[in-house]
Amino acid sequence: MTTTPVDKTARSATSLAWARRRHSVARFWAAYRTHRAGLFGLAALVLIAALAVAAPLLVGPDVQSVTNAPGTALEEPSAAFPLGTDQFGRSLLGLLVWGARISLTVGLLAAALSVAIGTLVGIVAGHYGGLFSTVVMRITDWFLVMPSLVLAIVLATVMSRSMWTVIVAIGVASWPTTARLVRAQTIAVESRPYIERAKALGGGHGHIMNRHVLPNVMPLVLAQTTLGISSAILTEATLAFLGLGDPTVVSWGGMLQDAREAGAVSSGHWWYLAPPGIAIAIVALAFTLCGRAIESVLNPKLGVAR
Repeated sequence: MTTTPVDKTARSATSLAWARRRHSVARFWAAYRTHRAGLFGLAALVLIAALAVAAPLLVGPDVQSVTNAPGTALEEPSAAFPLGTDQFGRSLLGLLVWGARISLTVGLLAAALSVAIGTLVGIVAGHYGGLFSTVVMRITDWFLVMPSLVLAIVLATVMSRSMWTVIVAIGVASWPTTARLVRAQTIAVESRPYIERAKALGGGHGHIMNRHVLPNVMPLVLAQTTLGISSAILTEATLAFLGLGDPTVVSWGGMLQDAREAGAVSSGHWWYLAPPGIAIAIVALAFTLCGRAIESVLNPKLGVAR
């Protein structure tokens, strides 16, 4: 088969594009490594994610069983149960590892949904401007002044109780901040000369938003996603603690709700409350540290401490 000059040019352009991407990733990692707090957060997230993925192998799905619990109710930490047992005699360590799957999944998907909505609204509002942008941003402001937790509670109450309901409730309630940030960045990007050249060459709205605006706001979107995951995990824990989570799955917030119902606070069973609470705090802190480090790398003018 004969290779035409056009094919060679296309392959060369593709190779050059991939080489640039690899160089950008290498440069980003070199800058990220200089942030000790960011590395600590990344190491903690990798460890917790590995435990969550390996949960079926480490503890097995039967750890959630109430009828086949291996211990007695509310045992103190011991060699057999390093974190003690719950009111059904289940190992809290096993529940903690298994609950990481749900908490991380809800946090990731809810943050992704929130950022996707905010990015779409922000780019469209910033690109078109005028009366359309004013109306869209007034709607955004209405969602912004509405307490996101209250809105999430309302949505989780009126919808069926499931993990997907929690994801949708958190995502729909927390997108306005991203929308305002992306809109401001979109306006700044569209004031640059190459956007005017793209318009003069016949570039349509979709071409300009997809090929020019979106790549330039992606660093902001990435940092916002990382920071939003910690908020989503905390909100999921709050909803589960209030009894609005999925009762068929184990999550860290659900473990706190079970501890409250079992009277762990008043009876002094600290080992029932401490592990899920500490796990939520560590994951939220780790995502926040990673997000701040990413912000500092992508925008050195922020001057985030290392």
